Amino acid sequence: MKILLVEDDERIADALAEELMDQNYTVDVIYDGQSAWDMIEAYSYDLILLDVMLPGIDGITLCKKLRSHRYTVPILMLTARDTTGDKVLGLDAGADDYVVKPFDLDELSARIRSLLRRGGDIAPPILSCGDLQLDPSTCEVHYASTLLALTPKEYTLLELFMRNPRRVYSSSQIVERLWTSGEIPSEETVRSHIKGLRQKLKQSGANPNLIETVHGLGYRLTQCEIP
Repeated sequence: MKILLVEDDERIADALAEELMDQNYTVDVIYDGQSAWDMIEAYSYDLILLDVMLPGIDGITLCKKLRSHRYTVPILMLTARDTTGDKVLGLDAGADDYVVKPFDLDELSARIRSLLRRGGDIAPPILSCGDLQLDPSTCEVHYASTLLALTPKEYTLLELFMRNPRRVYSSSQIVERLWTSGEIPSEETVRSHIKGLRQKLKQSGANPNLIETVHGLGYRLTQCEIP
């Protein structure tokens, strides 16, 4: 499942993104409203975590804009203001739920799961590559009848490849998509995760070369057609 986190406080954004990625979500982090709008136009998200106070386009205005353009993605507003009027303003703008900072991570996670279930009247499609299947709703990966015991990073790495078949990702692009700005992993770290993913694919009976190295460029998923 893919979440867009829009929060101008980088410390909060990076810590929250790391927590969500540990729960096997794919997370894009944006720090201002206009950039968030650009990302939403370019990519598909299962949920938006939207701070109210943002530079440029504020959260309430962005929420109204999304709904006026018929975006139905669930929106969970984040704010430091805990008054009934502020909550009504956010909900009237089209938000599905409202959380006040500082929030409890367990409660926030429960609210995210609840919104994803509500927004999941139509279940997100299972991503398939032959006998390899990734279910975004359960964060499980199977090859034939075998469940792969992937780490959170291995899962999000495989999901990235399966959502974008045949697209080549360099190590720096993988870092940008899967790590927060507060983390600075090396290319060796990326290679280590790729190696671990290939080993687990091989152990399950899948072809480890499903993740192809494109020399001098990066990595991509190959050998299958994915809608």
